[in-house]
Amino acid sequence: MEPSFFERVYRVVRHIPRGRVASYGQIAALLGQPRAARTVGWALSSLTPQQAAEVPWQRVINHAGRISISRVDLSAEVQRSLLEEEGVRFDETGHVDWRRFRWAGLEWYEIEELWGEGGTTGEEENVERKTPNA
Repeated sequence: MEPSFFERVYRVVRHIPRGRVASYGQIAALLGQPRAARTVGWALSSLTPQQAAEVPWQRVINHAGRISISRVDLSAEVQRSLLEEEGVRFDETGHVDWRRFRWAGLEWYEIEELWGEGGTTGEEENVERKTPNA
């Protein structure tokens, strides 16, 4: 049985390496649903505290390169702090430079592998190494 859309979001987001960010729309497009950016946001907003500790939710920002989270327990300040600890930098207006920090994403075959055998492929570490450092 194929995982739910929310679970698919979590599996992809787990592959975003430290120091990189992706947009809600980028995650949706990787999942074959390019118009589902808002649903990606809902998925991340519905993380339980345990899931939030396992899924790097802070690495997903809006298409403008800004933080746009709306949870009391996972605030914009927390998100920014976590990203800054990973080396992501914000300009004076609170924007992230996409050219410098955008995650390259996954190849189609890597996405398909996520849906097999519980969604873990062992590729998480390889994906991080394949993404060039800024």
